Amino acid sequence: MKEQRNYYSDGKFKTIGFPVSHKENEKRRAIMPDHVSGINHPDRLFFEEGHGLVLEIPNKEYARYGCIIAPRETVLEQDVICDPKIGDADYLESLHKGQTIFGWVHATQNRDITDKIINGGLTAYAWENMNYKGRHLFWRNNELAGEAAVMHAFQGFGRMPYETKTAVLGCGNTARGAIKVLNMLGAEVMQYDRRSEALFQEELPNYDVVVNCILWDVMRTDHILYRTDLARMKKNSMIIDVSCDRCGGIEASVPTTIENPTYEVGGILHYAVDHTPSPFYKTFTENNSQVILPYLVELMTEKIGGVLKDAMVIEEGRIVDLEIIRFQKR
Repeated sequence: MKEQRNYYSDGKFKTIGFPVSHKENEKRRAIMPDHVSGINHPDRLFFEEGHGLVLEIPNKEYARYGCIIAPRETVLEQDVICDPKIGDADYLESLHKGQTIFGWVHATQNRDITDKIINGGLTAYAWENMNYKGRHLFWRNNELAGEAAVMHAFQGFGRMPYETKTAVLGCGNTARGAIKVLNMLGAEVMQYDRRSEALFQEELPNYDVVVNCILWDVMRTDHILYRTDLARMKKNSMIIDVSCDRCGGIEASVPTTIENPTYEVGGILHYAVDHTPSPFYKTFTENNSQVILPYLVELMTEKIGGVLKDAMVIEEGRIVDLEIIRFQKR
């Protein structure tokens, strides 16, 4: 067992519920049992029955650290609900005023999610907005998204990466992960950033595969790759849209699932799974658990630091994230 810092604070402690995600093939979990040992008052943590079974972790592993194992309805009654893909959760409308949600929210990109949070009078802290001194706290998950998307997409492509010329769009953590795997598997890779989008457009016909890793600016109304551009691509080529924004950087992009990850438009294979790290859920959970530990304590003690303050997107049903406000006024 890894040595953990013992977080301690006097005063009132909020409760945190950890439900099991019902999203298709979503096996990632928020926190590992051995990391719970770093939290004082683990009896304030409520895990849904069977929470860790997908990780081969029985209920008793959480219980032996003092956590509460409870039915789903009890878990969803707690002060804070922590779920990696909480923006896609099927229970948002069942939550009540005063509760807090903590996970990937993606409220800017999805008006339906935003409306549910507002109508419920909820407070939302978004993992996608959590940064420490300029670095995204979940950079490893983003990197894993690029790695996993390449590995998964090529399984349905019918070609090995070392047979392909591949364009990677983006220069962040997701692109780094995609390029890492592509290089390891022998693909010929060329990288483009936002400054070289016009060059990419010119050189598009050179590539067998295009991997989009650009975090799309929701205020943009154009596309990097239009439907009409598909006719300029090589026959039987593939687009891997890791960013997976519906009609975003890739005009023809529609989010898909792990069970049915691809579709064709204009003879071009499109891959657009919106939770690519999930097949590597053990790698994700181990890393993520250590990342969120101190922030769970902040939520429990209500001693919110700068990272969480900046990650709050909605407070008690009121939008506080200026990006969401600008997008909805567009």
